Amino acid sequence: MSVALHLLLSDIYLLQGFLREPFFLTMATPTTIDLDTELSAVNSILGSIGQSPVTNLNFSNPEIEFIYNLLKESNVEVQSEGWVYNREDHYPFTPDNNKHISIPSNVLRMDVCEEEVYRTTDVVKRDGKLYNKVEHTFEFEDKLDMNVVWLFPFEDLPQPFKRLIVAKASVRAATQLVSNPTLVQLLGQQEAYCRAIVTEYECNQGDHNFLGMGQEQGYRSYEPFRGLRR
Repeated sequence: MSVALHLLLSDIYLLQGFLREPFFLTMATPTTIDLDTELSAVNSILGSIGQSPVTNLNFSNPEIEFIYNLLKESNVEVQSEGWVYNREDHYPFTPDNNKHISIPSNVLRMDVCEEEVYRTTDVVKRDGKLYNKVEHTFEFEDKLDMNVVWLFPFEDLPQPFKRLIVAKASVRAATQLVSNPTLVQLLGQQEAYCRAIVTEYECNQGDHNFLGMGQEQGYRSYEPFRGLRR
């Protein structure tokens, strides 16, 4: 058998195997999706105001530092609202040997559980510790269960919240650096869209109900799709 004939038969064999495989299996290639990082977020904000992207967060550049500060401010503000991913109820805080309860630096908001019903304590943050305004003291005898809103790094947030933070920071950048009312309005519409996506995420993940019942309860809220089973 000649070399040319051997190569021809090999090509025919490979073609037959290719045709036997489904088209979407033979042509598909792995897809890699990169989620937002602080660098990509800064570049998104720069792009929204018509600036070129950067390859690193060089804070010697005043504009980059300013954009990054806008990103951090928007990050804190969005998370301060308290969402299903960073809101934690009945979190225990235990007094130390001095009967003081230190508050972690990544706590945005906190309040005693059931405080809306049992008003035996009224606590606030003072000097990095928990202070009881009813007893006028920093000392606590027992642990307290608190409802806490935590602050997490930007990279650890769910993707919809990252996009909302970037959109909010972009509006501020357009307002303070460009002063273009039309651009601010367009970016504001994008922020409203991102807010709607975040609200949908909260509703889907939060398992909320009309009775306001939280965890460790047996109530099952109304699910419209169950009406189809009748």
